[in-house]
Amino acid sequence: MTLPTSAQGLPGSRRARSVGIGRAHAKAILLGEHAVVYGAPALALPIPQLAVTASAGWSSHTADGPGELSYTMTGTPSRALVTQASDGLHRLIAEFRRREGVTGGPHLEVLLDSAIPHGRGLGSSAASSRAIVLALADLFGRELTEDAAFELVQTAENMAHGRASGVDARAVGAAAPLLFQQGRTEALAVGWDGLFIVADSGTAGSTKEAVQMLREGFGRHPGAQERFVGRATELTWTARQALAEGKPEELGARLTDYHDLMRAAGLSTNTIDTLVEGALWAGALGAKITGGGLGGCVIALARPERARQVTRQLHEAGAVQTWVVPLKGLDNHAL
Repeated sequence: MTLPTSAQGLPGSRRARSVGIGRAHAKAILLGEHAVVYGAPALALPIPQLAVTASAGWSSHTADGPGELSYTMTGTPSRALVTQASDGLHRLIAEFRRREGVTGGPHLEVLLDSAIPHGRGLGSSAASSRAIVLALADLFGRELTEDAAFELVQTAENMAHGRASGVDARAVGAAAPLLFQQGRTEALAVGWDGLFIVADSGTAGSTKEAVQMLREGFGRHPGAQERFVGRATELTWTARQALAEGKPEELGARLTDYHDLMRAAGLSTNTIDTLVEGALWAGALGAKITGGGLGGCVIALARPERARQVTRQLHEAGAVQTWVVPLKGLDNHAL
C-alpha cells in the first residue's frame, strides 16, 4: 500500500499531518496471569525488540461513507486474523473519533507492520491497538494522555479477549518492568542485572478460551477461585520483593512455582512443560508459561553466563524462536 500525501477534504484543524505514525512493543507477564482479572497484582516485562508500527493516512479512493477505511497487515497473516483485526480496528477508530470529536473525512488507510507473533501471549493485539491509536492521534494532531490511550486500547482488548484486565494495554507502552493492579501501575525496582529468555512454543494459545475454562472450573469447585488468586498474589508479591532486593534464586523459584499453579489449573500444555523442564535442566533459575495459556510462550530467568546454554536447550526442546531481554537494558524510571 502506498500511503497518500494529502489530507485534502479535511477541515484545516484536522490537517496537521498527511501520515500519522504510532509505535508500541511486546510484553511478557512475569507473574499474575488470570489472577489479575480478579484484582490481584501482576508483574510485566516490556520486550522492546519486538515492535509494531502503524501508519495511518488519507487515501485517494472514494469513500463509501463517512469514516470508511482500508486496513493492511504486512507479512502473510491468515484471512481469519485479518478479518478479526479489521473488525477490531473499525471499533477502535469509531471510538477514537467519538472521544476526539472527529467526524467525516476522506477514506482512511491503515498499514500495520508487526514483529510480534500473534497468539503467543506477548500482547500482539494490545500493541497493535496502541500503535494504531498513536498513529491516529499523530494524523489528527491530537495530544493523548496515557490514560486516554489506555482506555482506547482497552476498547479493542475487551472486544478481542472478553473481560481484559488492562495489564497488556499498559505494558505494551511501558519503558520499564511494571507492577499492575486494578488499573494502576508503578515501575518495579530492579536490583539485579540478569536476563529473561522468552521462547515461542510455535503453538498459539487462546486467552479468551483459557479465561472461560478457568472461570468454569472455579464455578464447579467451591473455594477454588480464592485459593488460586490467594496463591498467585502471594507468589507475585514475593517475586516483586526478590526482584527489588537482587535475589535471583528467590525470583526464579517463584516463577517456577507460578508455572506449577498454571499447570494445576489446566492452562499449560505438554509442549510448554517440556520447554520449562528444558530451561531448568540447562541452568535457568526459574521458568514458566507466560500469558493466558493453552499454548504460547515460556519465559525463563537466567544468569548472563548461562544464557547461551538455556537458549540452546530451549531450541532443542522445541522452541521455534527465542528472544533475550536483559534487565540492564531497560529504563528503570517511573512511567
